[in-house]
Amino acid sequence: MPDDPLTARAVVDERGMIAEWSEGACRLLGYAAARVIGRPAADLLDAEISAEISVEALRQVSALPRWNGTVQLRHQDGHRVEARLLAHHRREEGSAPDWLVLSPLPGAGASQGTEKLPTWAFYQASCCSLETYDTNLRLRQANQFSEHALNLGEADIQGFRHAELVAHPEFARVERRMAHVLETGEPEDVEVEVQVAGEIRKQAWSLSLFPIRDDDGVLRGVGLSAHDMTEQFWARKRLQLLNDAGTRIGTTLNVAHTAQELADVAVPEFADFATVDLLPDVERAEAPPPGAAMSGLTAEGSFLLRRVAQQSVLPDNAEAVLRPGDVDSYARGSPTAQCLTTGRAVLHAEFDPDSADWSVGHPGRERSVRTFGIHSVMAVPLTARGHTLGVVVFLRHQRPESFSEGDLLLAEEITARAAVSIDNARRYARERETALALQTALLPQRLPAQPAVEAAFRYLPTDTLAGVGGDWFDLIPLSGARVALVVGDVVGHGVQASAIMGRLRTAVRTLADIDLPPDELLTHLDDLVIRLSADTDAEGASWDQAAGMATGLGATCLYAVYDPVSRVCTLARAGHPVPAVVSPAGDVEFLDVPAGPPLGLGGLPFETIEVTLPEGSLLALYSDGLVESRKQDIDEGTARLRSALAGSVTSLDDLCDLVLATVPPEDPADDIALLVARTQALDPRDVATWELPADPAVVAGARKLVSEQLEAWNAQEASFATELVVSELVTNAIRHAEPPIELRLLRGRHLICEVSDTSNTAPHLRRARTYDEGGRGLLLVAQVSRGWGTRHTATGKTIWAELALDPSESP
Repeated sequence: MPDDPLTARAVVDERGMIAEWSEGACRLLGYAAARVIGRPAADLLDAEISAEISVEALRQVSALPRWNGTVQLRHQDGHRVEARLLAHHRREEGSAPDWLVLSPLPGAGASQGTEKLPTWAFYQASCCSLETYDTNLRLRQANQFSEHALNLGEADIQGFRHAELVAHPEFARVERRMAHVLETGEPEDVEVEVQVAGEIRKQAWSLSLFPIRDDDGVLRGVGLSAHDMTEQFWARKRLQLLNDAGTRIGTTLNVAHTAQELADVAVPEFADFATVDLLPDVERAEAPPPGAAMSGLTAEGSFLLRRVAQQSVLPDNAEAVLRPGDVDSYARGSPTAQCLTTGRAVLHAEFDPDSADWSVGHPGRERSVRTFGIHSVMAVPLTARGHTLGVVVFLRHQRPESFSEGDLLLAEEITARAAVSIDNARRYARERETALALQTALLPQRLPAQPAVEAAFRYLPTDTLAGVGGDWFDLIPLSGARVALVVGDVVGHGVQASAIMGRLRTAVRTLADIDLPPDELLTHLDDLVIRLSADTDAEGASWDQAAGMATGLGATCLYAVYDPVSRVCTLARAGHPVPAVVSPAGDVEFLDVPAGPPLGLGGLPFETIEVTLPEGSLLALYSDGLVESRKQDIDEGTARLRSALAGSVTSLDDLCDLVLATVPPEDPADDIALLVARTQALDPRDVATWELPADPAVVAGARKLVSEQLEAWNAQEASFATELVVSELVTNAIRHAEPPIELRLLRGRHLICEVSDTSNTAPHLRRARTYDEGGRGLLLVAQVSRGWGTRHTATGKTIWAELALDPSESP
């Protein structure tokens, strides 16, 4: 701090000793520095320190950062000096704390010729506009800054009211606030935004209105102090626009929607017209290759881009020569091409349409530039994670002001944020397409022909951020003209859920192929899910890969087997929604299938239920996404499903469409799998059953019975193969099994021959050696039939073989 001769300055340490003494202090008290440095500062007081002052009070003062007051000091010649003191408690780093004590010398507050200083300060203030108004709100004084802001001299505006200075609603509003100050006598702060004549952009002012009183406190007028806040106003607008961009851009994982959000944020707050163009590969959700900006370069040297979004202050985007989805080319000299070539933003504050050939690709572009008077252009690359995705162009033609360097920085920041959101949307779209393609490939593309049911299906993938789920369905032909109906749901979404779904569907088909009852099949499937979970943990998959697989791997499943001969449907479920049955009369019932645990828990049994269904009954199996969501209770969903199934729709495809149109919740959060089947029954005339005694002599009689039945069915062409199969199967049953023995023929598209017994021992196919006396029977059965197998029943087993009725279809 400089040593001012008009200020007495001293430094007192924490012990109260004088450490420094200035020339001003010498002039104030007459002591030379040598006489006072090192002495107690209390010696300079003109009175003794009162004993009433407590030690605690002194401690409180010593804890203050600053102290001020008036004290009585003793001059060197003995007279009393009254001094105003200002003491600063200093605690500078590296030095001991002390007190800096200051006191202005008499006469330091006045100098010659300064009596008009307040008046000069009023008129010459350059930091704010100052005006005074009388009680009639007539202007009396205005300083130079106010004159410059209004572009009028003080003599030109004296006597006018504030609202009369500028014909603008904001000036009238300020005058009303001035009247309120006169009424209440309290100051007010007002912020105004005005478009001053001659200025290109809007200006912002912060006004302080305060009452003016005379020496007696009588209100004499109103003062106005106005500070130009234009730069702060536009900086705040930029920050607000940046904040809006952060909240409005990227609300969905859709590329086109995100691009449109970017254009909507920019117009009209920032630009008059904005376009978002992407490289064609990016629009197709493909990963941008290295040097992606060059991937749109044509042989002629122009760039191909696809218009994805645009927005304008004019109705119907009048300036646009393209529509979303159109592909256009841009010449190398255009701002768009310059931006893509360099990978940096391009600013043409004063755009000259003759400086760049905009007619390449679309002749109307140059015409639009001239017609609408586009005068300022910015092109900013959409760059995310090191890849250029496209370019955003901002234009102005309605606003007179041009884009500035500050606007360019703001555009780059907004575009950078939007680029990350667009890239996220592109990545999500690609992953969703991959999962959906996998899901579609793993699901049935068509249902196999079989005599048991007429069926139709629908699969509706979800469109949420979670991605495609693991729902599946299947229809599996079984032996004895039976059919298995399956619907399942894997926990989780994405590619992992689809992959697990594929494994479970394959497992179900494999287990169904060996004709396991529904409860046993679900038990084996439960064990498989547990092993898959353990394998995933053991492989040490990453958290992302294991999410929903290791610790959360699980699934639900409903498995039903329908027999068209007995019309009995056997069902079991593992944590899955119950199926619905519609009677031929149209009554809808939800079957009370025992609720088994979801797959993957282990240790809990599954139970079956048997239901006899009249021919023409409708069986509906579905996943929980059809009837349940966070916004819809499952009871409400099942009620809507009941209403849809009760509708008078004859076609199963039409019924599926009706169910998907009326039952699912709005914006379903999970995939929907739907499988509907109308039951059919075999005509009793197409079924022939015989009870056979366990006597080898009955084999010839069995062949005769079969031959006569085939003749009655007019299927003599299949007689030889059928008699051979029957002979082998009945002989094996008599030799190796226990009575009773049953022989059954089923006629459909093919002929099914079944031999049942009470033994649980299943035969195995093997090749007989040269001198073996047996072992060739099942080999012959396999060679003459389309397929054969064994299924276990509650009382034993059944060996079946399927034979062709048409000789052209024989093996």
